Amino acid sequence: MTTTRHASGRGTTFHSSLPCDLKKVRQATTAAAGFLAGEGLSTDELTACELALTEACNNAIQYASEEGQMKPVEIAVTCNPSVVELSVTDHTPGFRFPKSVALPEPESERGRGLFLIHSLMDEADYFRGHAKNTLVLRLSRASPTNRNHETNPRLELAQANRRLVESEQTIRDMAKELCFRSESLSAIFRCSAELGHVNSVEDFAEGLLHDLLDIIFADWFVLRVVSQAGSQLAVLAVSEPLMDLAPLSISPAPESVRSVEIKAALTGLDVYFDQDQPLPADDPLSAVIGMDSQGLVRPLFMGQSLTGTLTLGKADALQPPFTATQLQVVRIFADYLAIQIVNAKFHEERITNRLVSREMEIAKNIQRALLPKSMSPLRNFRLAGFCESAREVGGDFYDVLPLSPDTLLLIVADVMGKGVPAAMFAAVFAATLRGLVLASPGWARQPSLLLSSVNRQMAEELSDVDVFITAQLVFVDVARRELVAASAGHCPLLVGAVHKTEVLAVSPEGIPLGILSDAKFADEIIVLEKDCRILLYTDGLTEARDAQGHFFGQERLTTLFRQSLAKNQTAEQLKQQIATESRRFRSDTIPHDDQAFLILAEENGVAES
Repeated sequence: MTTTRHASGRGTTFHSSLPCDLKKVRQATTAAAGFLAGEGLSTDELTACELALTEACNNAIQYASEEGQMKPVEIAVTCNPSVVELSVTDHTPGFRFPKSVALPEPESERGRGLFLIHSLMDEADYFRGHAKNTLVLRLSRASPTNRNHETNPRLELAQANRRLVESEQTIRDMAKELCFRSESLSAIFRCSAELGHVNSVEDFAEGLLHDLLDIIFADWFVLRVVSQAGSQLAVLAVSEPLMDLAPLSISPAPESVRSVEIKAALTGLDVYFDQDQPLPADDPLSAVIGMDSQGLVRPLFMGQSLTGTLTLGKADALQPPFTATQLQVVRIFADYLAIQIVNAKFHEERITNRLVSREMEIAKNIQRALLPKSMSPLRNFRLAGFCESAREVGGDFYDVLPLSPDTLLLIVADVMGKGVPAAMFAAVFAATLRGLVLASPGWARQPSLLLSSVNRQMAEELSDVDVFITAQLVFVDVARRELVAASAGHCPLLVGAVHKTEVLAVSPEGIPLGILSDAKFADEIIVLEKDCRILLYTDGLTEARDAQGHFFGQERLTTLFRQSLAKNQTAEQLKQQIATESRRFRSDTIPHDDQAFLILAEENGVAES
């Protein structure tokens, strides 16, 4: 970018030559604003000129012709005591410049820049020419005596309108996000309901993946599975019948790694391809979908075993890439597909006992994946968690979402039922909740809002299969020394402090998720005392039975918690004590329900042995 400045009979003039690159606009408009500041413009006048100049330059670059993209955008600013003139010369095809512009409709994607320009400037003229055009903007300057005492109503209106447009965009983005997640959940549950009615896993996979294409705005897919011998990736389903693809050899040989599908299978990582990283010319995919396509390959794993690969793409590399939310949904669909592919293989082999065992192992891996890999403690606080299923898998789980060095969200949930179905719903619940917190971290401070949002998204699907979920969310802020708890029909939260006998049972109002789509939930705020302890748990702990059918009970658990406070036990010690006492109580009886609990403890001192 080059700039010049000189004085003329019309006033002082500033010139800048801007490359046709949106990233350079800010630098150019800042330089122009610096020039105008030196000419004594008021703050309001400077803001108006900089905003209008920025919008004009953005339009000049966004709509430049292919040839025009190789040429610079010229900026000229002329300033004298009475008027400021801004001109921007572009290399676009040009357009009819309106004399006035109304505020665009909320759903409109265009017109906001012109609206702001007209709102900020006194005059605007657009001169179309051969291969280039010039936009001239004029702003009358306030008199020196009033310059520091009067506000600019035009600027205030423009700024208010801009804030309005931004607010509308935020609301639309949130609505799209909720709609997007609802569509994803609906597709998964719909295909789950139809699973027993399709003729083959191929038909099931095609139906599910066509739904996925619609949700993430993709154009094509290729699903491959590992052959029985484990040496090849064979095509199971494709989006287009004409996509004729031969099996791929799973081998670490250099020539086989030319395939992005084999690369993903061997590395266990997602592989992306686009205009900057195109498909290799000898990749089998390039002959079918072309080298200009963009997309990704997702390897499908169950535990440590490769199940297959899922490749999704867009036909045009110039289309917008997949968003982070879309990629998250791809992972959910891919993991779900992997389970069904493995199930289908076992059915085909007609080994019922191995089928059940493998199903449980797969689901157990999924359930284990729901639990946090590590629990980063807050300062002076430690975490400990426990999860045990009545079968190999179940619907009880806990999670910890760190939000800042001083805050985190604790989650304990219980899906009605046991086995694979409960584990699947637990996975969907966990993914939905995490997605909401990642999209809007501020919601974690009001757990009741999170429960309401998850309930709205899952209520219909849960109701269709007569399943409900109880859950408890606890937002912890150690800097403010308080917690905010919300419950969806879950067990009371236990809160206490070291060397104090009082144990507080916190049970905010709320019904289980999946009963009423418009159910309301309440937040309850608790002040954290020094050396506090917090215990979240599922009813599988209190409803455990011994050989005579007696329940472990709420009173027994509260007593254990109170004794732990008296001993100043750490979070890990309390976890071990509760788990040991629960097993001792059950003796040799088979557990009737899943169990999960989560402990947060402020550990300033050394616990007694």
